[in-house]
Amino acid sequence: MTEDKEFQKLIQRINELAHKAKNEGLTDLEIIERKELRQKYLKRFREGFKSQVEMMRVFDKSGKEVTPEKVKKVQRKKGLRND
Repeated sequence: MTEDKEFQKLIQRINELAHKAKNEGLTDLEIIERKELRQKYLKRFREGFKSQVEMMRVFDKSGKEVTPEKVKKVQRKKGLRND
């Protein structure tokens, strides 16, 4: 829950800086801060996306599992599959 609050604060500050950049411009320090915040956001987004892909199972129309072998391998390594 704490991470969610931190993430929301991160997004809020990014949005504040974006609004300020559009309306009045940013100081050099704010430009640096914006860059750092964007990097933190992207890192967190990528981690979450990777986690979702690793948990995913894909099935074709006939119900046969067609999850890519690379994903299956990661799932086996993490103990998420028995096959």
